[in-house]
Amino acid sequence: MQMEITASMVKELRERTGAGMMDCKKALLETGGDFEKAVIVLREKGLAAAAKRSGRETSEGLIDAYIHMGGRIGVLIEVNCETDFVAKNAQFQALVHDLAMQVAASRPLYVSREQIPEDVAQREREIYRTQAINEGKPEKFADKIVEGRMAKFYQEVCLLDQPFIRDPEKSVADLIAENIGIIGENISVRRFVRFERGESL
Repeated sequence: MQMEITASMVKELRERTGAGMMDCKKALLETGGDFEKAVIVLREKGLAAAAKRSGRETSEGLIDAYIHMGGRIGVLIEVNCETDFVAKNAQFQALVHDLAMQVAASRPLYVSREQIPEDVAQREREIYRTQAINEGKPEKFADKIVEGRMAKFYQEVCLLDQPFIRDPEKSVADLIAENIGIIGENISVRRFVRFERGESL
């Protein structure tokens, strides 16, 4: 019988490791609720270390260009790290290139949820609430439905929320966290721009 993973267990593991809530829950499920083994799982994946490094300043890094489909789509992306040494690291450079390909393939509009203008997010919420009510959903369930649809919206428009194109089981944020753990420095996507030939200005 599978052990039940409670919210308090997830919270305790998060406080100890600094890893994300979903990562903590996955680690506990993977280890049958064994706390010490879950800590090891998170450390092996680099997620515990990543969270601890997330506050560090990133002023070095790399700007990468990716041109796809015979010049039909082009991306410029800036990804920052802490030192020039890591900026020259092959793994970091491969990560930056993967992120440029992600932008080309998945068309995000923002790096993260925090970049979405408040009026845009609010407009989406209002649309989803109206849709839920028009579909005959009870008012008391509307907020939950709105949050579910907002999560899908974030996956479409925010780079960090998107499923990674090479491994859709993980998000782009998870991919970056794994690389932070392996490389040993904080990594952040600063900005990107995507061009598609013929698109309206």
